[in-house]
Amino acid sequence: MKAQCRIFSTTFNPTNIRTGNKVLRQRLKGSALAAYYPRKVVTIRDLQKLYPNFETWDEEQEDRVEHILIQKSRGKGAPKKKRTAAESKKFGKKKR
Repeated sequence: MKAQCRIFSTTFNPTNIRTGNKVLRQRLKGSALAAYYPRKVVTIRDLQKLYPNFETWDEEQEDRVEHILIQKSRGKGAPKKKRTAAESKKFGKKKR
């Protein structure tokens, strides 16, 4: 059995334990997947980082900020973060 495994370059596994060799022998898929998706295009945020003095308009960011302000005005926004450990302990307990 060992000689057969050496000839056909397979692993010697007399107890038939699952080793994962079938998966490990397969070709890697990373390069094919990376080639499938298009390359990242420069975004407005990237331009703002490169040229901080240049005035740009990010419509998606403005829409997001406007949406958050509308939610806060209706009382549906995210709660305020606790600044100290005492504040978080004070509000963390449940009342009976």
